Amino acid sequence: MGHPLLIYGAGGSGREIAAWASRACWAEVAHDLIGFIDDRAAGDETVHGLPVWPLAVAAARHPGAGVIAAVGDSRLRAALIAAAEATGLISAAPLVHPGVEIDADYVRLGAGVVICPRTVITTDIEVGAHTQINVSCTVMHDTVIGAFATLSPGTCLSGTNRIDDHAFLGTGSVTVNGAPGRPLRIGAGAIIGAGAVVTADVAPGTTVAGVPARVISPGSTNNR
Repeated sequence: MGHPLLIYGAGGSGREIAAWASRACWAEVAHDLIGFIDDRAAGDETVHGLPVWPLAVAAARHPGAGVIAAVGDSRLRAALIAAAEATGLISAAPLVHPGVEIDADYVRLGAGVVICPRTVITTDIEVGAHTQINVSCTVMHDTVIGAFATLSPGTCLSGTNRIDDHAFLGTGSVTVNGAPGRPLRIGAGAIIGAGAVVTADVAPGTTVAGVPARVISPGSTNNR
């Protein structure tokens, strides 16, 4: 039996992860999914046969359980994790779908990372805490991804990239290769539109879209 796991968020993303979370394993750490957290829950609800509790109830019933936040907005994800940890819950060990192709000897994953089915993670890669890598993504060699980043379905990072904290990459977005010692960089809180092809650095907080990607909204502290 694995370590008790709670999924914070019972929406679409949470339900998708729940379908395979108890089969996930990384560095010999397995998970035992025991339920969802939803602050709107009354405490007697179920989703896909699993109980749904408000945070205070979940923490009281399962002290020390691991938790991931299954929400798309990275700032909300960070806030939910902070709230959970304040109750004594802990950030879960990484959840890696058993079908993911990954060079486990040369990939480092932070706590709470989620890597979904049909994804390929090659070699010499680091992924920061609570980053979510969705279905059918590709992350190539010598790439560093910060904390609370989001790779939407079908994202392809072509290698030697640096993705900073809270960056959001839309469905089907692509980056070109960086160069040794000069990675292509997507700044903190940047937003990459669906289907965009990123050929140059993206400044923090900036939104880009198109092929090749062009700035449609300059950097702002109000971005993700």
